[in-house]
Amino acid sequence: MKRIILLYRNAFGGLSRPAWMMSLVMFINRSGAMVTPFLGVYLIGELDYSLQEAGAILSFYGLGSVCGSFLGGWLTDRIGHFKVQFVSLTLGGSLYFILLHLHQFEYLAAGVFILSLVNDCLRPANSASIAHYAKPENMTRAFSLNRMAINLGFSIGPALGGLLAALSYRWLFIADGITCMVAGLFFYLYFRQKKGNQPLQAQQETIVEAAPVTNKSPYTDLLFLLFVLLCCTFATVFFQLISTLPIYYKQVYKLSEGNIGMLMGMNGLMVFMLEMILVYLLGERFPRKMVVAGGVLLLGLSFISLNLMAHVSILFVAMLLLSIAEILAMPYMTTITVERSNASNRGAYMGLYTISYSAAHVVAPLLGTSIISAFGFGTLWWSMGGMAVIAAIGLYLVVQAIEKQKANNRNLTIASSKELLAG
Repeated sequence: MKRIILLYRNAFGGLSRPAWMMSLVMFINRSGAMVTPFLGVYLIGELDYSLQEAGAILSFYGLGSVCGSFLGGWLTDRIGHFKVQFVSLTLGGSLYFILLHLHQFEYLAAGVFILSLVNDCLRPANSASIAHYAKPENMTRAFSLNRMAINLGFSIGPALGGLLAALSYRWLFIADGITCMVAGLFFYLYFRQKKGNQPLQAQQETIVEAAPVTNKSPYTDLLFLLFVLLCCTFATVFFQLISTLPIYYKQVYKLSEGNIGMLMGMNGLMVFMLEMILVYLLGERFPRKMVVAGGVLLLGLSFISLNLMAHVSILFVAMLLLSIAEILAMPYMTTITVERSNASNRGAYMGLYTISYSAAHVVAPLLGTSIISAFGFGTLWWSMGGMAVIAAIGLYLVVQAIEKQKANNRNLTIASSKELLAG
């Protein structure tokens, strides 16, 4: 028992106070994440939309996410991460109260698009903020702490959302809106005068080591563009979690909204319990290319397993595999992006990385619902497994190339420094 406690203490040790407070903001925000996990079920079960119509509206959410990610990254580099996060949280929260009253397809699609655009401006700004406040040596763990808080909130949000949906879907929108605005208020009060606590020298050393070309645009960084494309493929598979998987639970296993919420909340709970420990234990012991590729393969296996047994117990096994896959892949993907950038272009890099997930929000529901309509859920899960294998191979090779380029850049810097000293 003492060894386990010491392990957790070491995993969480050394992180800055602002990093903890940023995670608290995201926990408050994600504790109210009730609308998105149940949006597909709400559209089909409550508003009587067809599977294809629901998929189209969910894709409008993804389109808004793409635009919001790009806009958030652009604004972060120009007006700063603080203003972007505050406006996104407060304005985004108020939009849930409007979306509650939209039922016609055109208005609902437009409302979902605008809501997603505003909400997803938060993501690149939040990532840039974590990089600003975290110590360079704790960068991956700082992102993992933030993700841990998000997932703890996500373990509460869908579970509570399932209970509220049993009463009325109205309460999902109200609760989501309130928690966003509360998170925005807390964020403003704590961070309005807060400065980053990274030692300038350490920050400059990190930039020299990590950034292949100073001020380089991510849109001209071909290796990073390939990395982003593969991340989008991974995310398209992963986002079946919130697009088609709840529909699968409802239509195939006849689960209630409460049980769906509890099962989806298991994902957040597992990531909350295990991510910091696994990231701490893995550390630099295993190459990132192996960890990331292994996580992506495990994601594919989680969906394939749904075809291997027709019993409710496989739903828990699949969710466990999916959660471990998320832990292995996502923190290192974010860290690779941060290390590829520097202080002047970090918003753009994080924005483009976020766009890869936002684009997956568009593709995932359209692809998933189309395959289900034409071939059924079984074909969908096999297809997701195949996509995961392709993404895993690609990420293994690309991450290997990125790490090699980073090492070469570091060696050149050391050689140049020695020449200057010798001169």
